[in-house]
Amino acid sequence: MRGGGVRALWAGNPQAVVQRGLLAARSSSWAVVLSGFFEPVFYLLSLGIGLGVLIGDVQTSGGTEVPYAAFIAPALLAVSAMNGAIYDSTWNVFFKLNYGKLYEGMLATSLGPLDVALGEILYALLRGLVYATGFMIVMQVLGLNLAPTAILALPAVVLIAFGFASVGMAVTSYMKTFQHMDWINLVLLPMFLFSATFYPITVYPEWVQGIVMAFPLWHGVELSRGLTTGILSPVMLVHVGYYLVMIALGLLFTTKRLRTLFLD
Repeated sequence: MRGGGVRALWAGNPQAVVQRGLLAARSSSWAVVLSGFFEPVFYLLSLGIGLGVLIGDVQTSGGTEVPYAAFIAPALLAVSAMNGAIYDSTWNVFFKLNYGKLYEGMLATSLGPLDVALGEILYALLRGLVYATGFMIVMQVLGLNLAPTAILALPAVVLIAFGFASVGMAVTSYMKTFQHMDWINLVLLPMFLFSATFYPITVYPEWVQGIVMAFPLWHGVELSRGLTTGILSPVMLVHVGYYLVMIALGLLFTTKRLRTLFLD
C-alpha cells in the first residue's frame, strides 16, 4: 500500500523502469533503433564534407573561423542526442500510455509516478547518449574535434538528451491520437533547420535571432559547438541553465500528469 506525501510520488526505484525498457529492447529490431543515428551522419557527409569544399571556413558566434564541416558537426551532435531522446520519450511512451496500458500496472506496484517518469526519461536518455557517442566517434575519425575540450561534449549531450526526453514525455502525456503525434514533427523540423545548425545565427534579422535563441536545440548547438571547437565563454553557463530548467519542468509536469491520469 503506497503511503501519502512523498511516498505517493517516489519509491526510489526508477531503475526498475529502465531495466524493463532494456529487456523489451532485446526483442526490437536493431536496424530500426540505429536508423536514427545515421540521419545526422548522412547530413555531415553530404553537407559538411561535400558542400564544405565549396563554402570553406565559417565564422562562429565567438568570431573564430572554422572549417564548415567542423561548424555543423557539433550541431548535428546535438541533433543526434535530441533524436534519440525524443524517439523514446514520445512514440514509445505514447504507445505504452494509450495502447500498452503499461503505466497502470507499474503504478499498481510500489512505484510512484516520479519513479515511472524518471525511469522512462532515463531510458530515453540512454538512446540519445548512444546516438551521440557514435556520432562523436565519427567526428573524431574525420578530425572534426578541434580542441581537447571536445571530450566534455559527451556530458553536454547527456544534458541535452535529458532535457528533450523530459519535455518530450511531458508533452506526450497529453497526446490522445496518432494525429496528435504529428505535431511533434511539426515542431522538430523547423527547430532542426533554423537553430544555427547549418549556418551562423547572424544571417537572420535581429527579431528572428530572438526567436531562434528561444529554441532548446539552439542552446544545445551552441554548447556543443563551443566545446568541440574550444571556443569557450561564460554564456555556455546560460545554455546549461536552460537545460536544467527544461529538465526540472519536464519532470514536474510528467509526474503531475501521471498522477492525474492513474492515481487521482
